[in-house]
Amino acid sequence: MQFQGQFQGGNLQQQTQGAATFSFSAYQTEAFFDEMFTADGQVRSGYDVLRQRVEQLSSEELMSRQHAAERALMSMGITFNVYSEGEGTERIMPIDIIPRIIAAAEWRRLEQGLIQRITAINMFIDDVYNEQHILNDGVVPRDLIESSKSFLPPCLGLKPPKGIWCHITGTDLIRGDDGQFMVLEDNLRCPSGVSYMLENRELLKQTFPEVLARTGVQPISDYPTRLLQMLQHIAGRPDPTVVVLTPGIYNSAYFEHSYLAQQMGVELVDARDLVVSGGYVKMRTTKGFQTVDVIYRRLDDTFLDPEVFNPDSMLGVPGIFEVYKKGRVALANAPGTGVADDKVIYAYVPRIIKYYLNEEPIIPNVKTYICREEEDCKYVLENIADLVVKEANEAGGYGMLIGPQATKADHAVFRQKIRENPRNYIAQPTISLSRVPCLIGDHAEGRHVDLRPYILYGDSINVIPGGLTRVALRKGSLVVNSSQGGGGKDTWVLY
Repeated sequence: MQFQGQFQGGNLQQQTQGAATFSFSAYQTEAFFDEMFTADGQVRSGYDVLRQRVEQLSSEELMSRQHAAERALMSMGITFNVYSEGEGTERIMPIDIIPRIIAAAEWRRLEQGLIQRITAINMFIDDVYNEQHILNDGVVPRDLIESSKSFLPPCLGLKPPKGIWCHITGTDLIRGDDGQFMVLEDNLRCPSGVSYMLENRELLKQTFPEVLARTGVQPISDYPTRLLQMLQHIAGRPDPTVVVLTPGIYNSAYFEHSYLAQQMGVELVDARDLVVSGGYVKMRTTKGFQTVDVIYRRLDDTFLDPEVFNPDSMLGVPGIFEVYKKGRVALANAPGTGVADDKVIYAYVPRIIKYYLNEEPIIPNVKTYICREEEDCKYVLENIADLVVKEANEAGGYGMLIGPQATKADHAVFRQKIRENPRNYIAQPTISLSRVPCLIGDHAEGRHVDLRPYILYGDSINVIPGGLTRVALRKGSLVVNSSQGGGGKDTWVLY
């Protein structure tokens, strides 16, 4: 996508003449791990060219480029919907134009760790719905699975095409005080945000083209091609018909659904466009019905087929699950995958990796207390003011308590929730997320970030070199979700 007319170039001397140049000299890392600067103010490896270029610009020019990026996002309709304020509100996904940079060696380790994790999780999901060795051996408690909202008994005995359940994964990573990456959670149902990753890169190509060229950044623009190749791989027939299934225009990620369909050159459909006929899923077209081979679904499992899951669903296609079971259509991600999305199951992933692969996790989990376990629950109730408490199946920053920032009344409410339903909660230490400089007005301030890399599982497991860096733009906030006031940054992975 092109942005001509949005950004103004010109002679550098003309841009900065008569105006003080921007400087990081007053930037404070404070007590946090900063990804651009060391505690004594030295610039970290990989950021040299960026710092040099940014400090050649005036503050006015840098802010002008920031505002141009924001206008480009709005003009292209790159928005999401927020429902938490009583009505649907459409907003742009805020972008900060100072990129986040990850060194090549560090990325290679992350890549290896994510491949290891997805391999084990896929084996786990397949086992849970089939032989259940891991449950019979007591490595993961059987009642934990059977009480999970995302465990779908109709999926028992399923064998998805090519044995792949989690085709698209967005794994959330964070860095703590020591700068080491940890896995915060796994997103395996309908992970969102990849369109923002792609568009942030296009905007940064216009904002700092010479820095990108000189820094040696791995490309991500082929993601739609890789996504389509993966979807075609699971079809089981040549030249398959692929569609993207959306819940509709009121979904918070509708822009992404339409964007990815357009980039792949496939049809974007909703439930009204699909019908089960003659034992196959067919799409209504102006030339009649066309058989669909692969569906990249962007709606939750339980809305997929009202005959099998939620009978009140108006978003799904009656009969589609039976077609899927017979192997006549492929679905990505496979129904039932959400059982590994449960935040309580997350706590068992290190054991899952050890069980299936006989390996230690390359990327560790955050220390997690499982409230269904008596000792852990007691600790959480006594130390709730110092912990982050999460509901098992909530996302987007909802159903969460950040103990140090909450009131005593909030603590009391969550204590009661935990006592009433301990299985539904986990708790973790409050991690001081790493920070990256952000442009705040005419100067830079540190803001906390996480990272969501995207992983495609087709003929092999493919980790896209980058991901969506989400930023807690509110000063002091640790919540990076866009629905909670967060924004995004471009993520540069070096060669």
